[in-house]
Amino acid sequence: MKIAAAYIRVSTDDQLEYSPDSQLNKIMEYAKNNDINIPKKFVFRENEGISGKKASKRPQFMRMIGTAKKKPKPFDIIIVWKFSRFARNRRDSIVYKSMLRKQCGIDVVSVTEQLSDDKMSIIVEAMIEAMDEYYSINLGEEVKRGMGEKVQRGEPVTPPAFGYFMKDKKYYINPDTASTVKMMFSDFINGMGCRAIAEKLNSMGIRTKMGGLWENRSVEYVLRNPVYIGKIRWNPKGITGRNYNSEDIILCDGKHESIIDFYTWEKVQDRFTVNKKMYGKITGKKLNSNFMLQGLIKCSSCGANLTNAGGYNLQCQAYSHGKCNTSHFISIKKIENMVISAIAENLKYQEIQFNKKPKTEDSCECKVIKKQIAKEKIKLNRVKESYQNGIDTLIEYKSQKENITKRIEELQKMNIDKISNSQNTNTPKLSTLQVNVVEYLKDINISCKNKNMLLRTFIDKIIYNKSQNKIEIFYYI
Repeated sequence: MKIAAAYIRVSTDDQLEYSPDSQLNKIMEYAKNNDINIPKKFVFRENEGISGKKASKRPQFMRMIGTAKKKPKPFDIIIVWKFSRFARNRRDSIVYKSMLRKQCGIDVVSVTEQLSDDKMSIIVEAMIEAMDEYYSINLGEEVKRGMGEKVQRGEPVTPPAFGYFMKDKKYYINPDTASTVKMMFSDFINGMGCRAIAEKLNSMGIRTKMGGLWENRSVEYVLRNPVYIGKIRWNPKGITGRNYNSEDIILCDGKHESIIDFYTWEKVQDRFTVNKKMYGKITGKKLNSNFMLQGLIKCSSCGANLTNAGGYNLQCQAYSHGKCNTSHFISIKKIENMVISAIAENLKYQEIQFNKKPKTEDSCECKVIKKQIAKEKIKLNRVKESYQNGIDTLIEYKSQKENITKRIEELQKMNIDKISNSQNTNTPKLSTLQVNVVEYLKDINISCKNKNMLLRTFIDKIIYNKSQNKIEIFYYI
């Protein structure tokens, strides 16, 4: 014996149709005559007055479709009094009938409009399938067309990116995460890679929009997303992935406020372009992209970074892109030796030119740290409440409390270190801190990355003048 479901719906716009009880009686009578069983739990009845124009507006219909998708299938047939009860919207009728038949193996039968197995029914069935395909294609085209029009108007067509939230179909800056976005852009410009930024965010307890851990590719996605300069990006041919320069991408001015200024955005994109060249393969070997002065050495003509120009040489990044007229080509070894000699000379005779460390970067990072500390404290209160309410055991509470407290202490230490680094220091103190800096920089057993980290603790920037073959070092105070 076959198992069936009954679907019943009435609306106020048709006074000639049967009442719900009358429909059910007719359906039960049909089931009995055809040796079909309809369990009570499979009788789906809409409240009176529910419109049949949109399936999504009918809760019992959607519950029936959800039940039909279960494995193994709960019933073999859905019986209605008339096909118009199943759907008034032809698109819904075709889509849902086709889905039930093809994916679930469930047929839809009308008590009053039965189809036989003759050749005419085969033609009707073929017409339904053709119309299903037509409406599916047409629906996809209509959706894409609508999305394209929204993009052209500067309206969002995707969920908000990290740093934003959606309200009234518009992106708004999220004050809790926007400062993190600014910090990520700043860190990348100052020489940190995507992996290092991801590790930093994870160590701070900051999570992605979906609540997961950061990876180098998720950091890159943020840094390559033009939404942060007020743009709307959309690829009508599918997901962009990591192909940020795809010809299919549509880019339009959005109606939302930007988080990053255009100059910062361009600097980040330029660095990605340079990095791609630096890490590309030349005659089977990778370029020597890791050097001690990465992100510190600047062009005297335009102020841009000197970046890897292939092999073991540096060149003005802006010059490489045709934005600077003066070449600053120099070997990495030569410029590093010049810097080490200059630092040794400056420390020896105290001929140090100080420069105040920019407050914007530190204040931005400190702001992120403080917000994260506040979040961790909220978590601490929640786990305490869970224990007090009997949800967690004492062991669970102690374990969670220990982990959160440790995280807060780490963040507080990180904040103190940041504040300490941003405070003014005098020359003798700098000399004391850097007493072994020259020996450290000369040590071939110490990585370029570690040397770069040391230099960043007391050097703001190094200006290289090619025509005069000299450098000028600006120290933090």
